[in-house]
Amino acid sequence: MEEDAIALAQALIRCPSVTPADEGALDVLAEPLRASGFDVEILMFEDEGTPPVKNLFAKIGTGQRVISFAGHTDVVPVGSTADWSRAPFGGDIHDSKMYGRGAADMKGGVACFTAAAIDYVRKEGVPNNGSIAFLITGDEEGPAINGTDKLMQWAEAQGERFTACVLGEPTNPNALGDAIKIGRRGSVSGIITATGTQGHAAYPHHAKNPVSALAEAVAAISADQLDKGTEHFQPSNLEFLTIDTGNPAFNVIPGIARAHYNIRFNDLHDADGLEARIRKHLTEISDQTGVTFDLQRVARVSDVFVTEPGSLVDVLSEAVKKETGRAPELSTSGGTSDARFIKDYCPVVEFGLVGKTMHQVDEHVEVEDIRTLTRIYRDFLDRWFAA
Repeated sequence: MEEDAIALAQALIRCPSVTPADEGALDVLAEPLRASGFDVEILMFEDEGTPPVKNLFAKIGTGQRVISFAGHTDVVPVGSTADWSRAPFGGDIHDSKMYGRGAADMKGGVACFTAAAIDYVRKEGVPNNGSIAFLITGDEEGPAINGTDKLMQWAEAQGERFTACVLGEPTNPNALGDAIKIGRRGSVSGIITATGTQGHAAYPHHAKNPVSALAEAVAAISADQLDKGTEHFQPSNLEFLTIDTGNPAFNVIPGIARAHYNIRFNDLHDADGLEARIRKHLTEISDQTGVTFDLQRVARVSDVFVTEPGSLVDVLSEAVKKETGRAPELSTSGGTSDARFIKDYCPVVEFGLVGKTMHQVDEHVEVEDIRTLTRIYRDFLDRWFAA
């Protein structure tokens, strides 16, 4: 089983599946799953203005207690191949480490839970009291429009229901067994546009400077502490990312200035409430300066969520502790993941390999960690269906 996981991880890495390309990655998974009795469907989703993307759904069993494994086979670009000491799509093993784009994020994790599920079915048979499903996308590192979100909608339309889901993202910061992600903070981004009156820099009394007003707004909004954190989440934070006027002249007060921001928020907030808080500051400064402000939300909101400790968290924690000897921290740190789509359909947690080198040059994982993670997933399945 463990050697199957290693070989499968290498085969996946050797597919240069930079979003939205698949390059055979889903076929690498489909073949052994079909051979082990899983029903497998390769699904193409597309949307206006975005490239079509392949996704995979697989399932075995007819029981209502359905455990699903989710993940992605797409990867970020490698950058300059000259900077890599090993071929970025080679899957080479050197000094007990497996190298390649996606080794950590997250072809290694996908290989581990696939090998574990196949081994379970081969040795234990199809679960009498449940089913095993796979939800694999090729659109996690990109726009995430034609991936897990549409895959979950499709599955629901087919009558598929899931009791729980394990997402194989690289959750461990330093060593296998460090952390299980039980939630994620929400994320919302926006653009503040300040509109004043353009004029000559030598005659400011004939103008209304949007740059000065926007600077006041940025300072006031940045000084507004959103909260001090909650039981499961660190404090919310708002970060300004750019301030721009597009003005190359040194003698012109511009008419418009813009600032981009992103907020990562915990379970004390939602996107609408946070935007109302920003607008209050903008209204006060507009009244003082005469400069008008507009706030525009960009992209979709990622909602905050948490999977409270219970059967799913407990069973996975026990499996992690058995194989690593460590009690994992229950974490909600980090950015967003496809768990933000899955949480609308069933409880979801995340656990995978060590993420130290994800998205880096010479991305790699310890081969022994692949073996251990495969055993963790296998033990989790034993415990899940014995419960």
